[in-house]
Amino acid sequence: MKKILAVAIVGLFIFSAGMFSKTFAAETLKIGIVDLFRALNESDEGKKATSELESLIKSKQAVLEEKGKKIEAMRGDLEKQSAVLSADAKKAKEEEIERLIRDYQRLMSDSQAEVKKKEGELTEAILKELRQLINAVAQEQGYSLMLERAEGLILYANKSIDITDNLIKKYNDLKAKPAK
Repeated sequence: MKKILAVAIVGLFIFSAGMFSKTFAAETLKIGIVDLFRALNESDEGKKATSELESLIKSKQAVLEEKGKKIEAMRGDLEKQSAVLSADAKKAKEEEIERLIRDYQRLMSDSQAEVKKKEGELTEAILKELRQLINAVAQEQGYSLMLERAEGLILYANKSIDITDNLIKKYNDLKAKPAK
């Protein structure tokens, strides 16, 4: 619904701009497009965030793999000792394995939530800075309209109006400068 509304608004804006351009020939419509997803992933800060997330994921996976191996080892031991264990001892081992499985599932869920939260924290800050930079670039270069290249929203756009590469370069330069 939002995509349809956005397309309708853009269409209305372009149509109205076309109607007014005949009377206000001095004012031209300048449109730009930015691929925020690409800017986020290809900027130096985005690459650092991706690397940090991958490191976090690897550490969580290592802990989960260790716990999974422990559960599998306990299952194997139970199968081997099943014939010689008393019913109470067998039941106690099965309950211990079930408890470990619940702990494993809880740890997996907590790990996924932590990774998702960290990803949100890292990308939110970068996207906020990118949006501020987009506003500054749009005003500085006289853009009337700046659109985000989102999947399915923009069906065609000439590459000449895509400022993503320029935005990434400016963002990297901005972040490379030491804070004053």
